[in-house]
Amino acid sequence: MDEQVLFRQGAFGLVARARGRGARRVDEAQIARLREFAQRQDRLADDVVEWLQRDRRGRELVNRALAEGIGRVEQAPDELRAFFTHVEGTPYWVDAERLDRGARAITRAGLLGLFPLGDLSLMGGYFASRATKSLVGTGEIEHRTVHRLFETAAWWIDVTTPGALARHGEGYQAALRIRLVHAQVRRAMNGRADWDYESWDRPVNEVQSAGTLLLFSLVYLAGAELLGVRYSAQERADVLHLWRYVGWLVGVPGELLPADEDDAWRLLWLLAATEFIPDDDTKRLAKALVASHTAIGDGRGAAGRVLAHVNVRVHASISRLVLGRGNADYLGLPDDPIAQTAVVLGAGANFVAETVRPFVPGATALQERLGELGRRRYRQRLNELMERDRAA
Repeated sequence: MDEQVLFRQGAFGLVARARGRGARRVDEAQIARLREFAQRQDRLADDVVEWLQRDRRGRELVNRALAEGIGRVEQAPDELRAFFTHVEGTPYWVDAERLDRGARAITRAGLLGLFPLGDLSLMGGYFASRATKSLVGTGEIEHRTVHRLFETAAWWIDVTTPGALARHGEGYQAALRIRLVHAQVRRAMNGRADWDYESWDRPVNEVQSAGTLLLFSLVYLAGAELLGVRYSAQERADVLHLWRYVGWLVGVPGELLPADEDDAWRLLWLLAATEFIPDDDTKRLAKALVASHTAIGDGRGAAGRVLAHVNVRVHASISRLVLGRGNADYLGLPDDPIAQTAVVLGAGANFVAETVRPFVPGATALQERLGELGRRRYRQRLNELMERDRAA
């Protein structure tokens, strides 16, 4: 497939062109500079993980630092102190009010936000074949896809809940925990004799972290709007501000943290030219993600089988419409015109309701409360499903 083809096709490509941010020619010097980050990893987090291998008290001390701050950890080892001294030094550009506004904008979409998260951000992310090698290496394809989907949704809810990114809040802790998880994956992949550094770069490197950030921020925003959610320019900017801080917490270097929407689009096209290159693992991961949507029918008999069939068709239709026919065919996604029509009609109805919402007194606040309630209940359900999955 040609470079940048992922983001040029489908409804996503239409959004980019409509905003005057279609595919841009990238400078060779910019590519060379970006590729330097593909050989860089997160030394601070890596050092903590190496220390954890040596100290049995490590997990307890990490949990205390997350919940109370490094100042409350007596005789903290140098590795832990360096890590938390850095992350507790909040950057000057972080604006708590903008973080709250961005979180409320995401929360307003409620559970609808899970659709672009899975059907565009995750599915589209599988085109970045070098980044998928760590998933393949940890056995995250056929056997762990459902659990990984649950974990991703839970993490996304945690970091996008209003107030959760305050120091020691649930979102703050979730961001730092995933940073350490990434360091553990890096350690495991670096220990493999079959890791191909020349073809795959360093495992879970800084370029890949920046790409994931864009999938959860800019790409998510476009997907949500294509499903009928209406965001103002200020709301989009606030959502990107929230993810800029999340990116900083998870270890994305400052040079790869977009300051605004134009920065984000420029970085996206640069990544499209260098990172989003699919291979056979792309297809395997896509197939596993589609299959994971059948889990909704587990234990429900004949009705469950029908529900699973419909769920697969709806999710695949969203991916097909947003990513485009060529990308969807490459991934082997089901092609169901009836389900695609239903998705388009649903998005249209939502768009109409969202257009009216700002003019109805109290409607936005009500939508935020309903969205928060739905997300909280779903988060509780995810906890139950993950516990059941771990016990199985």
